[in-house]
Amino acid sequence: MRTITGLYDNYNDAREAVKALEKAGVPSDDISIVTNKANGVEVEGQGSYAEEGAGTGAGIGAVAGGAGGLLTGLGMMAIPGVGPVVAAGWLAATAAGAVAGAVAGGAVGGIVGAMIKEGVPEDEANFYAEGIRRGGSVVTAKVDENKVADAQAILNSSRPVDVAARRASYSEQGWTRFDEAAEPYTPEQIEAERKRYRANRL
Repeated sequence: MRTITGLYDNYNDAREAVKALEKAGVPSDDISIVTNKANGVEVEGQGSYAEEGAGTGAGIGAVAGGAGGLLTGLGMMAIPGVGPVVAAGWLAATAAGAVAGAVAGGAVGGIVGAMIKEGVPEDEANFYAEGIRRGGSVVTAKVDENKVADAQAILNSSRPVDVAARRASYSEQGWTRFDEAAEPYTPEQIEAERKRYRANRL
């Protein structure tokens, strides 16, 4: 098995990537999605994640793999250094466990650590965590070696971020690695990020 990952500025693009992976036969419990609260995703029974106070608990749903696929298992939680996120899947479950168990290093350490454990290089795991912090959505999938190319093509067909260009942009701003002790981005900072990169997409 190999873990493949995509970072998306737009939650809808990430959601479509998840649906396409499921349609291609990747089991829901081998896929994860983590998206910043700034995307205002609706979670059944919990309202919009953008609402005040949302995400203060570790409420990841355990419905992944149900009739509606992974996305029916979306839940809300707070991640140090990122703030509130909406998430589902194996990566999210690791983070939820870190929050619930008050594991040293915090929930984001759990996300970064889980990615590293599944073969994602440490620098890439830190980059993806930073991408979530800055308002993005990360989709990860664990796939058999013979399905890596097809699954990566699915992620690439849903308008992912150009990782090399985005990492270079972060570096130009002085970023070196994800810092879970940092203050989460404000909605204004996230919007400024989106404007910066939106101009470069066309």
